[in-house]
Amino acid sequence: MNTYSLRPAYPYRKVYVVDGSRTPFLKVTGQPGPLTSADLALAAARPLLKRQPFDPSDLDEVILGCVMPRADEANITRIVSLRLGCGEAVPAWTVQRNCASAMQAIDSAASNISIGRSDLVLAGGCEAMSHAPVLFNNNMVRWLGHWQKARTLKAKLMALSTLRPAHFSPVIGLLKGLTDPTVNLSMGQTAEVLAYHFNITREQMDEFALASHQKLIHAIDNHYLSEIEPIISREGFVFEEDSGLRKDSSIEQLAKLKAVFDKNGLVSAGNSAQITDGAACLILASEQAVDYYDLPVLGQIVDTHWSGLDPAKMGLGPAYAVPPLLLRHQLTINDIDYWELNEAFASQVLACLSAWQSEDFCRDELNLTNAFGSLDTTRLNVDGGAIALGHPVGATGARLVLHLLQVLKRKDAKMGVATLCIGGGQGGAMLLSREGATS
Repeated sequence: MNTYSLRPAYPYRKVYVVDGSRTPFLKVTGQPGPLTSADLALAAARPLLKRQPFDPSDLDEVILGCVMPRADEANITRIVSLRLGCGEAVPAWTVQRNCASAMQAIDSAASNISIGRSDLVLAGGCEAMSHAPVLFNNNMVRWLGHWQKARTLKAKLMALSTLRPAHFSPVIGLLKGLTDPTVNLSMGQTAEVLAYHFNITREQMDEFALASHQKLIHAIDNHYLSEIEPIISREGFVFEEDSGLRKDSSIEQLAKLKAVFDKNGLVSAGNSAQITDGAACLILASEQAVDYYDLPVLGQIVDTHWSGLDPAKMGLGPAYAVPPLLLRHQLTINDIDYWELNEAFASQVLACLSAWQSEDFCRDELNLTNAFGSLDTTRLNVDGGAIALGHPVGATGARLVLHLLQVLKRKDAKMGVATLCIGGGQGGAMLLSREGATS
């Protein structure tokens, strides 16, 4: 296993978050949602840029994460950048690291600012999971190829005679995307693996899920989600809040839900993240840009760490990514004031917390001499998480970072960690600080 480096990810220049915003996260209802991924990114970024003292063309680059752009959204970030009015001279590029795509976009922007390539960057992510493609299967694609080559009436009739009902069986892109081909397990099945391995009960998972909804209700009632920008669909519908919140949820209702991924399993729709559409964007700046434009500072991106692990246990990504990040800065789990750990599944979050408390896991998997520690759950996802508000995979990493900075500001706290698991067996963690904050 790799030994932990003591070199910070951004060793040259400080990287500040100036501002950020996101759309409401809209739960997928079985139909294409009101906005595409590009539309969502525009809805998040336009009001954000409009309130800045600089022009969109003053940006050095635009970087967004997106996992499943539509066929007409190739390099979706360039499309968004041009539609935002950044101009042809501002380069724009798209990154993809599954669930951590937006965090990767922020990390890429921070790295470029740190080494002096950029001073002012728009970074984040977008995803319209409801617009995931429905595809022809390979048999149909082959048949279409034969049909296209058929020139005569006889040839066309012969081609038609080979057409079978099975040719019309669709390939659901979303289901394919949420299944790991190397271990042939869906993300939900990997959550079942963790529930079994760490002896997590259905009751524990449902209690965690209910708490997520209750915390989100409290956050909405107290206006803690100020980063949300209302969006208007082409049909004139207005969306102001995350639509997946279940205010009437209860343990009894959650317990009635059947397991989704294994008929004898524990993972249900109620204790899993919702399939969702949404976008989130942040403005990152160097100290020079902050001074030049007289920008407020929400916080600082201190460092980022990426880890790899068994894809069958992908939900443990944070358990692998956070310890080396903190060790690099000689910090302990108790030095972090607040945490945002993405709630892909309740069992996955609970498994990460258990792993950090396990001496065996920390010794065997992390090369630590002792358990990493016990996280104070009153400081974890204090305003709810993806189980309540959704997980648009290309955008979640940016939402975690943005909201954690808002929490640190509200709580007058100093330091936080945003972390998430990544389909395919990876983990990402970002260390944030309020050092230098002016807003």
